[in-house]
Amino acid sequence: MFYVCKLDDLEIGDSIKLEQYKPPIAVIRGESGQVYAIDDTCTHAEASFCDGFVEGDTVECPLHMSVFCLKTGAPDNPPAIKAVATHIVNIKDGDVFIEVQR
Repeated sequence: MFYVCKLDDLEIGDSIKLEQYKPPIAVIRGESGQVYAIDDTCTHAEASFCDGFVEGDTVECPLHMSVFCLKTGAPDNPPAIKAVATHIVNIKDGDVFIEVQR
């Protein structure tokens, strides 16, 4: 597991980009308060989800408005048709950790 941050430091709708991974990973706190980790690159236009818009537990690509489910990585609408990888998030003692699934 990889330490990301304190849960209190990740506000609702905020994201952290982990560039040490290829592709980078976006750790995003959805509007439900749940924390998710997905590959940070849109499968349609290679835009960063960290620059996107969080609504509910989805993130919208900042370039062409494809919306991805933060839980599954699946796009909800075109132009993106391919899902992004998701990763396991663990919260322990107020700290956020991820386990990369590759």
